[in-house]
Amino acid sequence: MMSVAAARALRDGQICFVGIGLPSTAANLARRLHAPRLVLIYESGTVDTKPDLLPLSIGDGILADSALTVVSVPEIFNYWLQPGRIDVGFLSGAQIDRLGNINTTVIGEYDEPHVRLPGSGGAPEIAASCRDVIVIMRHRRRAFVERVDFVTSVGHGTGPADRRLLGLRGAGPVRVITDLGVLEPDPGTCELVLTATHPGVTVEQVQAETGWDLEIAAGVTVTAAPSDEELMVLRGMRAAGEPES
Repeated sequence: MMSVAAARALRDGQICFVGIGLPSTAANLARRLHAPRLVLIYESGTVDTKPDLLPLSIGDGILADSALTVVSVPEIFNYWLQPGRIDVGFLSGAQIDRLGNINTTVIGEYDEPHVRLPGSGGAPEIAASCRDVIVIMRHRRRAFVERVDFVTSVGHGTGPADRRLLGLRGAGPVRVITDLGVLEPDPGTCELVLTATHPGVTVEQVQAETGWDLEIAAGVTVTAAPSDEELMVLRGMRAAGEPES
């Protein structure tokens, strides 16, 4: 459901900065279904790649095999990402707060953390410079917190004016897709609001797994169940090295 919902959010002709895992699955699903001209860019430097299989990492050779061109990592960031040439970037994290800020650095105090996480990678640049950011992560109370322990990637900071004051080019998180539903920022406050639940999920379930008093949209909807075509294409996508069923 997460992969299908994320794929539906992508439009034909967009330029998409893709990560491994669900973002890669979603982007390649969209390209196979309704967005054949979707341009996929991976952080390793592959531009407009069209892999037949799902890559195992951003450095998987199958991405280079089908790419229009392969450039250096600094060029991806300096020429494509930072000037605002990317339409959609995908992010995830260990924590996200009510204003869309993401933590992938530490759980607990920075100097003496309970858990030290992998860190930022290119996520802060994606959060800062992509025109839109879509966050994909599983909806658990320990991850959806009132305030992240450490701001690795700025969402909407402390409120609506922060991105402009910080000089951040992109709009920040415009959608958070979870295994329970979809959250979107309120136009006035930028606080994440529940706008849709997935089939079989109640609003109360989402509220119970959220670490703040979650606002519910007046017209909260139910995500359309995956179509037969979406399921067929999704189930037919194999990862590199995975045997055919």
